[in-house]
Amino acid sequence: MKAIKRFLDKISNLYAKIKHNQRKIGRITTQVIIYALLITISYVFLFPLLSMISLSFMSPTDVINPEVDWIPAKLYFGNFGAAIRVLDLFKTLFNSIWFSGTLAIAQTIVSALTGYAFARYNFRFKRLLFALILVSFIVPVPIILIPRIMMIVSVQDATGMSLIGTVVPQLVMGLFGQGVNSAILILIFYNFFKMIPNVLFEAAKIDGANAYQQFWHITIRMSLSTIVVVFLFSFVWNWNETYVTEILVRNNVHLMPTQLGLFETLFFQRPVDIPGQDNTALLSEAYKMAATLLTMIPLFIIYFAAQKQFVEGIEKTGITGE
Repeated sequence: MKAIKRFLDKISNLYAKIKHNQRKIGRITTQVIIYALLITISYVFLFPLLSMISLSFMSPTDVINPEVDWIPAKLYFGNFGAAIRVLDLFKTLFNSIWFSGTLAIAQTIVSALTGYAFARYNFRFKRLLFALILVSFIVPVPIILIPRIMMIVSVQDATGMSLIGTVVPQLVMGLFGQGVNSAILILIFYNFFKMIPNVLFEAAKIDGANAYQQFWHITIRMSLSTIVVVFLFSFVWNWNETYVTEILVRNNVHLMPTQLGLFETLFFQRPVDIPGQDNTALLSEAYKMAATLLTMIPLFIIYFAAQKQFVEGIEKTGITGE
């Protein structure tokens, strides 16, 4: 009987070890799959960026040299000098910062007020208006752009003011909650404001605070990181938005993304001397990559400067789904 019991114990221990190894193998397999997916996704995002950086620092000789693939034989900064001249960098950078910053400030203020109203108050047609905000995000921009242009032209004719070719139309749209992805910004504020405990507002009412004081001293003071997130989102979206900008602003304000879209035309209008080379069309890609990198650098600087507040705001607004 003892021999049978020892045999059963061995079988039981062996079975337990097998189950433990199976769970361990399962965990390892899951981790391998997750890391494989992350590496694949990272490659999709990083490959164009790394390729752009590599090409930006290649000299004309490296560009046409089939032996040079990723690492240039020698760092070459002439591409950036040419890109700065073609883009007229300092002027276009200043224009892009004040243009995107003005629209971002307007969108942030209006989105905060709208999100606060939906989060804190009950009023007639609240659900209908909230649904319309969602619809404004779903409807494609080209469908509603023509009516907007007709309205702007009508205002121009009635007032005699020149609106097309200025920042005014997009600023007005931003102030009325119709800027670039304004619906998402409103939802971010709405989601965060709903998480603020009601007891804070009730205590403020007892202390005699009115609605404006409650909004400023409680809501805004607790939402600084969320405000940073919304402002950065709005700034980046307005910075990269070219479709509406090219139609409404046209070429009256030189912005970096629009100038980048015209880079090849501007490049051949202002040819860059390449010693020993006659065909600049083959080499213009390196200059364009340098110009693209210059267009992205201001956004990287803004992000790293506000990285702490940005990450904190993302966590508080629940964008990660936590």
